[in-house]
Amino acid sequence: MSSSLDIDQDLARRLLVEGATLVFLNVPRGTVFGVDMKSWNTGEKFKGVKMIPPGLHYIYYNAVDSEGDIAPRVGFVHDFKKSEFVVKKWDAAIEDISTTEVSEEEISRIRADLLNLDRFLGPYPFDIWKRWKDLTSKVTNDLVSRLVPQSGQIRSALELVSCDYRSSSGDAAASKQQRRSRPLTIEEKEEDLLPQLKPTPGTELRFTQFPERNFPEGSTPAEITHHSLDSTYVLETMIAKYTRPVDIVGELQFAFASFLVGQSLEAFEHWKRLVVLLCSCDDAISKRREVYDAFLSALEAQLLEIPEDFLVDIVASSNFVYHSLRSLFRTLQFSETVDGRLKSKAKRFQEQLAVKFQWDFTGLDREDGDDAPVVVNM
Repeated sequence: MSSSLDIDQDLARRLLVEGATLVFLNVPRGTVFGVDMKSWNTGEKFKGVKMIPPGLHYIYYNAVDSEGDIAPRVGFVHDFKKSEFVVKKWDAAIEDISTTEVSEEEISRIRADLLNLDRFLGPYPFDIWKRWKDLTSKVTNDLVSRLVPQSGQIRSALELVSCDYRSSSGDAAASKQQRRSRPLTIEEKEEDLLPQLKPTPGTELRFTQFPERNFPEGSTPAEITHHSLDSTYVLETMIAKYTRPVDIVGELQFAFASFLVGQSLEAFEHWKRLVVLLCSCDDAISKRREVYDAFLSALEAQLLEIPEDFLVDIVASSNFVYHSLRSLFRTLQFSETVDGRLKSKAKRFQEQLAVKFQWDFTGLDREDGDDAPVVVNM
């Protein structure tokens, strides 16, 4: 059997031929530059990255001024083809990638000089490749095209513009009109005094919208109660918008990568909603086995990447991951329609989390304190 070093050497030799190249010209010294889960501060000789494995990769950067202050992160996702040669240029005037496309003639000229350029190109960090593939296993090029902002760039700090509710989204306008039919609360009055802002058109991530209601129109009170306890209707409504059902896991992975790598809080909030949704669908688990098998694998890879102090400080501040997974594990454990292989996979994941984060998943047959019925003495 070959050693890991031999495998790395074999991979390196293959990628010398098949790997893609990203040439990034005129990047100022000290700029934060990264690909996937690895970042550096650029030196004077930096001109890009070579030996990039074919597939989807997240390229990002933070401008750094003369005082050492770091600007918000900007990035883009590119599907690198075998031996592809991509050229980007830095525009000092806007402290960002130039919006002017590099001509094919200039790309050909730069490529012809690759032997001289090679020593200024850093190799792709192979040690992160498997982890990156695990984090993006269900993310397809078509899905990325649908989710990225129309501008093509993912920004950690969205530029906001003022908007009047009458020209804002239909939901927001309808909500304001509805409020006017009744007395406003103190919170609503305070909200109305604040400037109404929205992201500059074309800069926001285009995540799949959740349905306005978590139950079908015309539901009886009993049905509404059922849908409030089991979110399968919401899940099925969203899945119907994808090419493949498992694309919802791809969107979960894309949101997580945009948060972990792109530092987008907008993406974090969407990831959080998807985790809570997928963990609260009792009826869907046996019907959508492929989705839940992929979801467990995706979440396992994600939780292994989150730094523990970050998990404690932010993600676990409300323990939403723990409580959501406790609900999912309870459903899987006591379901009579879920197959044994999926139950075993969930059990292994459960044991991993108990060791890594000391999360207690014992007593799943008992209701959590937050979920238990509240007894009111009259």
